[in-house]
Amino acid sequence: MFWADKLLKNLDKDATHIINDSKTPSGRAHVGALRGVLIHDAMFKVMKEAGFKVRYLFGVDDYDPLDELPYGKDAHFRHCLGQPLCNVPPPEGSHARDMADFYISDFFSTFKELGVEVETYHTRDIYRSGGFDPSIDTILNHAAVVRKIYKSVSGSERSASWYPFQVVCEHCGKIGTTEVTDYDGKEVTYACHPDKVTWAQGCGHRGKISPFMGNGKLPWKLEWVAKWATMGITVEGAGKDHTTKGGSRDVADQCMRQIFHKKPPLNISYEFFLVEGAKMSSSKGIGVAARQMADFLPPDILRFLMLKSQPNRPINFSPEEHAIIKLFNEYDQAREKRFDHSAPEDLQRVCHLSEVEPEGPYYAPNLQLLQALVQLPHIDVVSELSRRKDGALTELELNHLKQRIKSVNYWLTHYAKEEEKIQLQTQLPKKANQLNAVQKAFLRQLGEALKTVDWQGDTIQSCIFTVARTTPLDQPLAFQAIYTALFARDAGPRAGALFEFLDRDFIVQRFAQLDYDEEAFYLQSASDNLDPLIKKSKQIKSLRSDFRYIAGHAIADIAFITHDGKQHLHRVSHVCQQADLLQWQDHLQTELAILC
Repeated sequence: MFWADKLLKNLDKDATHIINDSKTPSGRAHVGALRGVLIHDAMFKVMKEAGFKVRYLFGVDDYDPLDELPYGKDAHFRHCLGQPLCNVPPPEGSHARDMADFYISDFFSTFKELGVEVETYHTRDIYRSGGFDPSIDTILNHAAVVRKIYKSVSGSERSASWYPFQVVCEHCGKIGTTEVTDYDGKEVTYACHPDKVTWAQGCGHRGKISPFMGNGKLPWKLEWVAKWATMGITVEGAGKDHTTKGGSRDVADQCMRQIFHKKPPLNISYEFFLVEGAKMSSSKGIGVAARQMADFLPPDILRFLMLKSQPNRPINFSPEEHAIIKLFNEYDQAREKRFDHSAPEDLQRVCHLSEVEPEGPYYAPNLQLLQALVQLPHIDVVSELSRRKDGALTELELNHLKQRIKSVNYWLTHYAKEEEKIQLQTQLPKKANQLNAVQKAFLRQLGEALKTVDWQGDTIQSCIFTVARTTPLDQPLAFQAIYTALFARDAGPRAGALFEFLDRDFIVQRFAQLDYDEEAFYLQSASDNLDPLIKKSKQIKSLRSDFRYIAGHAIADIAFITHDGKQHLHRVSHVCQQADLLQWQDHLQTELAILC
């Protein structure tokens, strides 16, 4: 059963539920921030489908202090360290009202594209409108309880004069440098310390002020609790770093129970999203921004990437060619299994929840083939794929095709290494000279076979396999030879499908350019035993053999056809004098007769 469906049994279906998630907009949100967004969105959709009364809220934690500098923006933001994010001016040239608005707008722009249905709010507005005031009063009046919970749950010692609140300094406007030491029911006593934190310097001001109507904020662990109590939140997950034993979530849960005497929201703990094994950081410029990833991957593929793993398992993403192709192929295979009803229940749910809008089955080209076609200058990809599909592309198929072409172009521009790009070589590449004699002979034989084959992808692919089996040459080495001769690289898309878009005469002439040493070809492609034949003996329908003598070796070409109609060739060599050729031939014929 899909993880979100399992969680439904923990929720009262007769109650009204509120799912909450939030983000501190202190820099460009990296793609990992979308994991929580989409996990909560999946929960929201599953609850709606099950008939729950549910809302999904997403908060902008813009009253948090600026405590680290966005990557590459030191000069602009350094003097604002310690101020509430919503009071920090946006980067130069921006029309945003403040820093928080600048960065969260970039993040929110991905939501609609990904089909995320949320009601957004800003914590600054709740503070300044007095929405949190009752919770602030309750928490400050239970400061001793908070201190006790900190110590018992997380082992964190707080002095008897510590209160869980930070004032916006009346003198310097900083919030990250202030400390509250008393509360009389109406006002808090506070100081703005020059050395309270390492990342900002306070002004030294001391004073008393009401903690209400936006004059300050709760520490985020307690702000969590205030949200739960004020907004009636019933479902809110958190990342692994907050949900370890004795961590932030445990502290908040106990404060909710002991101070407000209410049950904490249902937790969905989720693991990190890693890029090439590294945890991402907006301030250090590590990772990929959410906006960039939404520009790169189609919405259904990005949703699938986030939802295909259980929340408690990390996702390790890489924009390298093999990883991208694997992701698209995995999604296409899952989607196909979903519609032919062969997919497990979990996979069907993931595919369903990966869709932005409900869709039926549709044709989508293999991404590796599409990568090659996009890089062939003479190809109009949309026209060619439309022409080759059985029937015209539907509007749905055309939309998905254009999304994938956009993804390929984005990958080529931003992520592809030079060796990952495909360029059809106008001349035989020098690298082709490094192919061994068997690979070169294979290409020559393939060129001859391609002269008369029906120029359709599946037929061409079948021809390639047949020539490889009858050369003989292992399939991986055969395809390596093809890609080397055409693209000067070792791998590429399904060759038969690609050839269909290339000129037959060009390919035939290219393969005819390969010269090889015939003696080396026979010796390199020969074995000294019959083991492959022995393994296939029960599959062999007919067999014939030809013999020759080359450079001190007796060579036997054993051609056979299996019951499935496929042609094969096994070559055997034996070191001997030419005078002994007939004797070895008779011996081998006897072995073959026994074998078959």
